[in-house]
Amino acid sequence: MDLSIIIVNYNVKYFLEQALHSVFRACRNIDAEVYLVDNNSVDGSVEMVRNKFPLVKIIENKENIGFSKANNQAIGKATGKYILLLNPDTVVEEDTFEKVISFMTNHPDAGGLGVKMIDGNGKFLPESKRGLPTPSAAFYKIFGLSALFPNSSLFGKYHLGYLDKDKIHQVEVLSGAFMLLRKDVLDKIGLLDENFFMYGEDIDLSFRIIKAGYKNYYFPETRIIHYKGESTKKSSVNYVFVFYNAMIIFAKKHFSQKNARLFTLLINLAIYLRATLAIIVRFAKMIFLPATDFILLWGGMYVLKNYWQNSVKESAGLHFPHEFMIYVVPVYVLIWLCSIYLSGGYDRPIRLSKIIRGIFSGTVFILVVYALLPESYRFSRALILLGTFWASVSIVGIRLFINIFKLKNFVLETNDKKRVLIVGELEEGKRVLTLLNIGNSKTNFIGFVKPDSKSNTSSEDSKSFLGNIEQLNEMVMIYDIREIIFCAKNIPVWQIINQMSQINKGELEYKIAPPESLYIIGSNSVNNHGDLYIIDINAITKSVNKRNKRLFDIAVSLLLSAFFPVLLFVVRNPFALLENIFKVLTGKVSWIGYYQQIVAPNTTSHLPLIKRGILSPLDAIKNFKPDESTIAHLNLLYAKDYQLLNDLNILLKGFRSLGRSGSK
Repeated sequence: MDLSIIIVNYNVKYFLEQALHSVFRACRNIDAEVYLVDNNSVDGSVEMVRNKFPLVKIIENKENIGFSKANNQAIGKATGKYILLLNPDTVVEEDTFEKVISFMTNHPDAGGLGVKMIDGNGKFLPESKRGLPTPSAAFYKIFGLSALFPNSSLFGKYHLGYLDKDKIHQVEVLSGAFMLLRKDVLDKIGLLDENFFMYGEDIDLSFRIIKAGYKNYYFPETRIIHYKGESTKKSSVNYVFVFYNAMIIFAKKHFSQKNARLFTLLINLAIYLRATLAIIVRFAKMIFLPATDFILLWGGMYVLKNYWQNSVKESAGLHFPHEFMIYVVPVYVLIWLCSIYLSGGYDRPIRLSKIIRGIFSGTVFILVVYALLPESYRFSRALILLGTFWASVSIVGIRLFINIFKLKNFVLETNDKKRVLIVGELEEGKRVLTLLNIGNSKTNFIGFVKPDSKSNTSSEDSKSFLGNIEQLNEMVMIYDIREIIFCAKNIPVWQIINQMSQINKGELEYKIAPPESLYIIGSNSVNNHGDLYIIDINAITKSVNKRNKRLFDIAVSLLLSAFFPVLLFVVRNPFALLENIFKVLTGKVSWIGYYQQIVAPNTTSHLPLIKRGILSPLDAIKNFKPDESTIAHLNLLYAKDYQLLNDLNILLKGFRSLGRSGSK
């Protein structure tokens, strides 16, 4: 056996399928075996692999045991001369395995090898080649010197920016996303260190290869796409602690005691700084718009109050007490902001219609309460209406102003559709176009592009193409294309990567349509997990539905808490109900979720992930024993056509079962 490919998966089914398609294409001329180690995914990954890739050897864990342990499980069973650790969010070229094995064969001093990686937008990933995180390299990276001087041989040691990315080099650290290892070297130095749960194990293993007298090579003569989904977590506090603590484990293991102490000091400083920064940034993003709106509305109401008071004071004797701006106006403003939030005005992307709807809903609520107040607390209905006008103008205006700068988190939702080209043979291209249409994607299909200028196409079919792939750059400019979808069935990965790397247009997005799959996948940058156009059910996961469902859970929990003494005589197992109230309030479970049972554990694997429910859609149907297909259909309808009234109906009909341990 020449090659054993090991992929560790955790809830990335769509990326995994695309990766496996590319892997088996690249294995056509190689004696290879493929292992999938699944760390207790709940997205149906294992079922998908069993159905579509029967040759894959599956190791199915019942918990997430981490990257190192999972890889070691497969390495212990592997029979290949070479071991490849490969991420599930990658796509390899058709000749990648042949090229890397040939290089390793011709370089017996090579213990490990990494390749040139690009992201989903065709940009080079600097972690393709790295140096050891020595105290000096860590210092330069932590304090931003490596980012300021990436090509410096002194400051750029972490990502070795001074080395030509298009030439073969000896490097110190290989990336765990694609890490080719000689099996007999692993037999000598040992497997991955299981003290590293997710990060740092590739650094540790790379260093042990060098210490054993072998070399690590960066090999750019083949490339892979690495969508790098874990980057979505790099701004999180959890990532900061996990990643930097892995660096501390490495330092204590390999550095001298003095250097390890220095390194640990630097890392702890980095943890403090990065964690603090992550909290500040996340908090700032979360409150930026609401805080700006509050200041605008309060300031506007202050000006309007003075204007209104001065304008009508002589004729009507109007006077606002000092407490009006301190207590009353903030209440008005908070009601408007809460109404905007409940209307979805703070969802991304921003929709101005939701903001206007929220403001007017808030105004109606304020006026209703205003009418019920004693005369002494009714200051001015006209001022409320003027405030409504100011709120509409100022909040919409600030969104339009911010949108001018195209800030990622504050972009306005428009009806403009992305202009799309599909590159592939006509039959496959039409299949992909059907997926776009069924998936209700906001795209404007411009035309098909032939994958090969030399391919034989009938004169009738040729009329369906705008041109061939060699003219793609010109078509992008002429038609102002915003997205290109490549049909992987018709186009080799190396050609896709070439096009992604050569076309020079900043706002252009790329997607790949795997063969015989009901989705199109891609990633616009290393900072997001990828965009899916998929025939799937996702209504229940829309922001407004998730928010309403959570508010429903909280409101029901508070009501149940208030009436708990009465419920002691109504609900079966009332003390379990008390436990459920606590779990729902803390966000561990929901009052309503999918129906699940032991005999049909996979009936929800294809559905959007939501919290486990105490009740389920079946609780709305009395004295009925469902079969597996009925269970699947009920769950499907619940996810597809989610309505808050459905949750209320299920709750009322299953009220006595609220003390249940969970939906069965």
